[in-house]
Amino acid sequence: MTWSLKRSIRARYALAMGLFSLIVLSALGATLDLAIRAKVQMMVFNEAERVASQWSAAARTGAVPHRIPASGHVELIQVVDARQRVVESSKMASATLPLSRVRPPPDDRFQRYIECPWGGHCLMLMAIRLSPAPDAGVVYAGLPEPDVLSTHRLEYVIGTGIALLVAVAAWTTWLLVGRTLRPVEAIRARISEITVSDLSLRVPVPPGRDEIAQLAVTANQTLAHLEGAVEQQRRFASTTSHELRNPITGLRAQLEEAARYPEDVDPHETIRTALSATDRLEAIVDDLLQLARLRAAEPTPPEHIDLGELVATEVNAKTGRVPADIRAPRGLVIRGHRMQLIRVLDNLLANAQRHAESAVGVTVEQDEGEAVVAVTDDGPGVAPADRERIFERFVRLDDSRSRDPGGSGLGLAISRDIARAHNGSLEVEDSPRGARFALRLPLVDRVHSPSRDPYTNGFEHDDVGGNGQLVDR
Repeated sequence: MTWSLKRSIRARYALAMGLFSLIVLSALGATLDLAIRAKVQMMVFNEAERVASQWSAAARTGAVPHRIPASGHVELIQVVDARQRVVESSKMASATLPLSRVRPPPDDRFQRYIECPWGGHCLMLMAIRLSPAPDAGVVYAGLPEPDVLSTHRLEYVIGTGIALLVAVAAWTTWLLVGRTLRPVEAIRARISEITVSDLSLRVPVPPGRDEIAQLAVTANQTLAHLEGAVEQQRRFASTTSHELRNPITGLRAQLEEAARYPEDVDPHETIRTALSATDRLEAIVDDLLQLARLRAAEPTPPEHIDLGELVATEVNAKTGRVPADIRAPRGLVIRGHRMQLIRVLDNLLANAQRHAESAVGVTVEQDEGEAVVAVTDDGPGVAPADRERIFERFVRLDDSRSRDPGGSGLGLAISRDIARAHNGSLEVEDSPRGARFALRLPLVDRVHSPSRDPYTNGFEHDDVGGNGQLVDR
């Protein structure tokens, strides 16, 4: 597989490591070069100074032999008088020409310098003036400049070493990053095989607990959630189609019967039946649109709402066959969307009015950090086995169908979805008689979980109502 520099993380990391290594090693190489040069130069000058000091003491006492013997690597030794005449010299030094014409001043008798004759090899010399007197002679001791100082061989060796180390660092980085990204490539290849029609595949999880392994685990969890959501959406589409098909089929059969047998069919009864079926379809479509709006609407900012005041206002504005007893003290403030909460109250009140025999109760109270809106009725109640089932989409119990044949089966589903979007809950709780629906919402001073923002219409996909569907009692 060919990788371009812009697309390959592997190449970018290898290049970055190569450049970083080059910068660091170049700095270290320059430091090493200067240190070696300074060390060699100091060693040569110290050796020359030792030899010059030895023969300058001998020259002051007149004990310098005619041929000065070499000492170690120092083979160039001369004693030169004030007139630049060579008095004594070593075998390798000239007997007539002085090694240098530089004479140390009287106040600085010891001097180190490099003498480079025209066209010749540079010399590293130590010059010692015998005394501060004007006619004092000078002892020169030195040796040719070593190759490590006179040539660039040291730089070539260091540069070659730097190049090799940079190449090793870049190649090692290439191999390590490639090994690290190998599971990512496997994950990418597997994800490319996953389609909406088949979400059963999972990405391979590499051994260990590093970030890539966690990524693979999270990807598999997301795929599992997505598979469940798609499956639930398919079931929802199937259920919706079935719920819509029933009234449409009945309506069509009645109209066809009226058209074929006009003398045997009462047109007024046919129209009333058709209107009833139309009402049923209209209720289903309206609630489906409400679900779509809840999931797709643009986020709107929440507001502070006095829940007791809201409940009292809305309940007093509603009229039903059974009067409602209200106990809604003010002062319990929540944050939320007023119109959505009104929709929940309307659904709960309509449900209670539909099943109540003689009484409907609405209370607002505080339970620790939550405000609780309880809507009760004295009807037949909800069996424990059906308390979660009634929150599923299009689920309607037999009693509900007989009392309200035109219902959509989505009212309680929408209500629970709204409650959960506000970080609250909607449940059927135990009651001495009838049904008790409890809407729990966090008060404004309660710290909300950062994992979900309840005020951005970010409803979780199919995580409501037991199996994830929305429903009506």
